[in-house]
Amino acid sequence: MGMAAQEAIRQLQSLMEEVDEPLRRTYENIHQGYPNETLVRFLKARDWNVPKTYEMLVDCLKWRIENEIDNILANPITPIESYRAVRDSQLLGLSGYSKEGLPVIAIGVGLSTYDKASVNKYVQSHIQMNEYRDRVVLPQATKKHGRYIGTCIKVLDMTGLRLSAMNQIKLLSNISSVDDLNYPEKTETYYIVNPPRIFSACWKVVKPLLQERTKRKIQVLHGSPRDELLKIMDYSSLPHFCRKEGSGSSRHSENGVVNNCFSLDHPFHQQLYNFMKEQALLMESVAPIRQGSFQVAIPAQDSEDLKIARTIESTFHMFGNQNGIVRSLSGLKVSGN
Repeated sequence: MGMAAQEAIRQLQSLMEEVDEPLRRTYENIHQGYPNETLVRFLKARDWNVPKTYEMLVDCLKWRIENEIDNILANPITPIESYRAVRDSQLLGLSGYSKEGLPVIAIGVGLSTYDKASVNKYVQSHIQMNEYRDRVVLPQATKKHGRYIGTCIKVLDMTGLRLSAMNQIKLLSNISSVDDLNYPEKTETYYIVNPPRIFSACWKVVKPLLQERTKRKIQVLHGSPRDELLKIMDYSSLPHFCRKEGSGSSRHSENGVVNNCFSLDHPFHQQLYNFMKEQALLMESVAPIRQGSFQVAIPAQDSEDLKIARTIESTFHMFGNQNGIVRSLSGLKVSGN
């Protein structure tokens, strides 16, 4: 790390020492004992501009306090049937770890329908996954390997991606804003697998809009992704849709163990949900907490993210028109909220 970067970290450290106690407490939940590494993440997100990074970090801390994010892992989605509905329609999970110890997060982009629960529950569940990753999964990986591990690998399955996905652009844009502004630089590499033609059309127009830092993280794997992914992870950590049994979100098990990491019955989701129930009991023994779906305020999108979202929308329109899609999409708009 160069002298300029070290000086930026030092300046940001000095500014953070001046924040008030509530902000400092929630900041400790973010950095988990690694404040310098956390400052570097936020600095990267703002191209090492210290004033802009400080503003971003303070806004993040205020967002956490205003939305009670520190307590979100003590607020499981109940009843269990409601949480199962979320898991069945918001497809993501932890499939394993890379050879370097990074968590492998699998996401079923194409087959996620987001139609079995409220928007608030999907956002709540997404943030709970982020918080569990940052407060439990990554610290455990750090302890196991004896070195700091603060990022993950994401494998995005595009199987089943259709024009109807445009119905979810607003929700996905909101989730993206939450991640970009409050959980920056948490992904080491994105692997795009099973991309259909419609993805390729979008990718051609979106890629030039991305920052170079982001483009370097994205790898689009055409054909069978298994051999390429096996270079960085063992077979046992491959997402189920990258194994020889087939692709998509079909459920299967070996020796009684569910391998579909999207399923609520998968060990990861069982551990996560049990952890949240335990945290809820602990919190209730100290003080009552607000139960039910969190009403999380969505941060305003960056202008760059908004431009990308609108580009995707217009590309979907163009693709639909070129292929003679009859159903009107004119009522679907992407908001900047």
